[in-house]
Amino acid sequence: MSGNSSRGARRLPGTLTLALLMVIAFAPCGRAQEEEAKADSHVHIFHAQGNVYMLVEPTSNITVQVGEKYIIVVDTGVPDLSDEVVAAIRSLSSLPIMFVVNTSSDDDHIGGDATLSQAGWALPNAGSTGLDSSVSKAIVTRVSLAPGAPVVGHKNTVNRNSDPKLVSTSVTYGAEGFQLFNDEPVLFYYMPAAHTDGDTMVFFRRSEVLSVGDLFSTISYPVIESDKGGSIDGIIDALNEIISILVPKENEEGGTYVVPGHGHLCDRNDVVNYRDMLTIIRGRIAELVKKNMTLEQVKAAKPTFDYDRLYGASTGAWTTDMFIEAVYRDLAKEKTQQSKKQ
Repeated sequence: MSGNSSRGARRLPGTLTLALLMVIAFAPCGRAQEEEAKADSHVHIFHAQGNVYMLVEPTSNITVQVGEKYIIVVDTGVPDLSDEVVAAIRSLSSLPIMFVVNTSSDDDHIGGDATLSQAGWALPNAGSTGLDSSVSKAIVTRVSLAPGAPVVGHKNTVNRNSDPKLVSTSVTYGAEGFQLFNDEPVLFYYMPAAHTDGDTMVFFRRSEVLSVGDLFSTISYPVIESDKGGSIDGIIDALNEIISILVPKENEEGGTYVVPGHGHLCDRNDVVNYRDMLTIIRGRIAELVKKNMTLEQVKAAKPTFDYDRLYGASTGAWTTDMFIEAVYRDLAKEKTQQSKKQ
């Protein structure tokens, strides 16, 4: 699935023109970023809020938190742009990259793991607690450590990484999630059976920014990887969990912001609209399944028709037909299971 870097902007009032929106989206945040922008980089920096930045590349979004002592990177994009991602991060801060977080195992989210890890610092083996003192030790004893920031993610996601070195040095968790403190609380939430069975969203609590990976996109229907444990019900459950965290500033706008896996920076209203859209489509397909319609008949009924201009695609890695099929198979499976119980 491909994103469009020109959409990496915060949604602004409708009275602004599209041209102004794009200018604001890529407005530089300081001299270093201005120089980076002039270099025609494929990676663009956008200040989300507080300590958090969104790096927008043609394929996906990357989240960077610059803390008091180190940097956390959420998702790493594709390998071809890894050097540009590192350069963009270095234009923000010279602090060490200490954690590389994977929200899922998709290639466009973990492709730069190796490069970003090697650009960072290894965490000393001082135990899993007291991370603040451990990080301080890492800074003091840098010369004695092998390079390489650990990958952080749910165990199902990390175990799908094809790089055995990254897997062996990773920080993993289960349903309990994970927590760090880097000038603000950083909370890792596990979302089961959503996009996959290993999705993570990361909440930077003081900055009021939530990075959610492919749990949410502004440019396509959600990718449901059924072969990796994903489901439409899990996606909607995850969106409800996201909404429960988000607090708007006023009139359902602003407040807590969301960095989606693909598309522009969002607020609570965007996520609510997306959740409502998926709930409506799920309901429509469920009714057709109850009538014992075949997949082809459901596709012909066009249950997504009124949303296709916003999220649909007839070509590419994730099409509207593929989305309908994933939802149909989920609901048909549920119907079969319910029938067996009866």
